[in-house]
Formats: sequence, C-alpha cells, structure tokens
Amino acid sequence: MASLREGLLRSAHEQEDGLKLHGALTALATPLRNGKVDTEALERFVEDQIAAGIHGLVPCGTTGESSTLSHEEHVQVVRTVVAQAKGRVPVVAGAGSNSTQEAIDLVRACEELGADATLQITPYYNKPTQEGLVAHFRAIADATGLPMVLYNVPGRTACDLLPETVARLVEDPKIMGIKEATGDMERATRLRELCGDELSMLSGDDFTVLPFLAVGGDGVISVGSNVAPGLFADLCRAAAEGRWDEARALHYRQLPLSRALFMSSNPEPLKVALHMLGTMGPEIRLPLRELPEDHPARAELRRVLDTLEQRK
Repeated sequence: MASLREGLLRSAHEQEDGLKLHGALTALATPLRNGKVDTEALERFVEDQIAAGIHGLVPCGTTGESSTLSHEEHVQVVRTVVAQAKGRVPVVAGAGSNSTQEAIDLVRACEELGADATLQITPYYNKPTQEGLVAHFRAIADATGLPMVLYNVPGRTACDLLPETVARLVEDPKIMGIKEATGDMERATRLRELCGDELSMLSGDDFTVLPFLAVGGDGVISVGSNVAPGLFADLCRAAAEGRWDEARALHYRQLPLSRALFMSSNPEPLKVALHMLGTMGPEIRLPLRELPEDHPARAELRRVLDTLEQRK
C-alpha cells in the first residue's frame, strides 16, 4: 500500500499537517571506539537501518547510552544521524533530562541540527508529582518548535507518567506522541481511550509489540530493531495492513532475540550482538560493562543470530 508507506516515512517537517509517527523506529546504539563516538560506524549503521526498511531513528535514548554521553557527544551523535538520514526517515532525538533547563538546552540544540522531533523521558531521581511532570513538559514545549514524544519507563526512572496526565499534555499540539514502556496493555488501552487517534502511541517494550499494536498502538521504538530492522518493520507493517496472522508469526520470531537482548542490562547484550554482526565494536561505558566471555547471553545471542540468518 503506497499510501501507508508514505505515511510511515513521512517527514516531520510537514508541521502544517502534523507529525504522526508509525511503524518501527530504532532506539539506536551508539558506536564507541577508544573512548570516543565512532562517527564512521554510526553513519554506516544509519545507512544499513534505512536500507532495511526501518521507519524512523531515535538516537541518544537509553539504548544509545545517553546518560554517559557528554553534551558535545550528544550533539555529535544527533548531527551525524540527521545528516546521514537526509530526511528519508524521521529522526526523533533523545533530549531529555531530570533538569528542565538542561532538557530545554538539548532540545534547542537538536532543533538547530535538524531533528524532526525529540524524545522526552520523565525526570529520573527527582520523583516529581504529576503536576510537576505537566509543568516540566509544558516548559520544554514552550521553549521550542519541535514536536515532542513523551517517554514513560518507570522501571528505570522511579517516575510514572499516568494516562490522565498524558491526556492533559497532548492538549498542546507539539506534544504529539508517547513511548510507553510499561508493557501494560490496560495502560495502552487507557491512553488510546483518553487521547484519541491524534496521539502517536509507540511501544517501548519489544516483548509486547503485537498486543500493543492490536489495542491501537501505532508502532514501536525498539531495541531489537538494531539487530533486525527489517523484521520489526515488517511486523508493524503487517499489523497496519490487517495481516494479523503474518504479524503474529513475525512477533513470535522476534521474541527469542528480545529475550537474549535483555539477559543483562540494556545495551550490554546489544553491543555484543552488534559486534558479532560486524556493525560496531563492543565498547560500552561504565557503569555498564562488556559481557564476559562466559556470560550465557553470548551463547544465546549466537544461537539466535544464526537462526535469524538462516530464516532470511
């Protein structure tokens, strides 16, 4: 369906029509070499993702080790991804912080670099109230012209963005989406019920992509699509086109990969998998560590990658 594909790949610069994100977007890992961002590997990685049919790119999220990137490195990664994508798919740049002013500074930098939208995590460690969350996100929205995707992952932040609060926030047209990573389908249905069809509802949990799509989700911001972008893109496309038997088969095909990638803290196993594929080096920053050679995730990743390769 040409019209569907055009919608999946629509540029976020068409602000007069409003941005609606769909499909599989990759939460990009950040290649590192000798303590620095490996720009050349990142450029190749972006190109490989687009060639495989991914619907969007999300640099500098949790998977991209944003918490240990300096401000300069953060800008470097976003600049590289935007320049390499060349407008072919939307770039939703991670630009969140537990400091509202730091988030505003990052968003303004991403806007200057040409990102299509930003991903805004709930402030971690501070444990703000729901009213504090409303004030935080509204302040960021007021400071920029970029669309915003909210990011709710209470397991990492000790802060839960409730559906009722999201419904208040999406009254601002710049707050146009959410990455909901609780894996809770009741939560997903409540979000759709309260926010309607204008909200871009993206899963942040690879294990529940199929049920999330079935209850009204638009897509996923995925860890696994770093490794298998075509698989996740095909899954989302099949669901969007109503080919549910195919979507179900693809969902069960990706589950062993998702399990292997979360056998340790993300992105520790992912960096190993991408190194096995020759995509980037295994380097990762403390306090995360490269998995030891005898870690069971390594053997499982080899098995899963071999299976995926055989089934291409």
